[in-house]
Amino acid sequence: MKKLSILLTITAFALFLALAAGLQAAEKTYGSGVALAETTSVAKILADPDAYVGKRVRIEGQVVDVCPMKGCWMELAEQDGGARLRVKVDDGVIVFPVDSKGKLAVAEGTVESIPMGRDRYVAWLQHLAEEKGQKFDSATVGKGPFRVVQIRGLGARIGE
Repeated sequence: MKKLSILLTITAFALFLALAAGLQAAEKTYGSGVALAETTSVAKILADPDAYVGKRVRIEGQVVDVCPMKGCWMELAEQDGGARLRVKVDDGVIVFPVDSKGKLAVAEGTVESIPMGRDRYVAWLQHLAEEKGQKFDSATVGKGPFRVVQIRGLGARIGE
């Protein structure tokens, strides 16, 4: 009876280890990964971006878009489908796969705010439209002021 109990304990422990390894394998790490334990909500960052500029943060959400050309950015939306924030990396340093759309992700980096004049903002929007093969009409852009708030990405984990 004691041998059976030991065998069951060993089997249960082995099963636990296999499941834990499977969960770890269900995520892929990019860049330096994610070291921060505390998550800051995207909505909180966007509500007061100036309070976060220059600070290192961790955000979580669903990947709703990825740069189709070089994988140099991904956009995360909070679970409620609301607030979205772009995680931008240098071209080729980290490449986010286009097939990450719809997957859950955790990203870490520094919040940055990029003020832009109207011409620069229109050029940026035009570039984004070209990346996606979409039409863009600059007449739809208001008068400003314009700025882009994003995370300068250091690392991420994306679910498989």
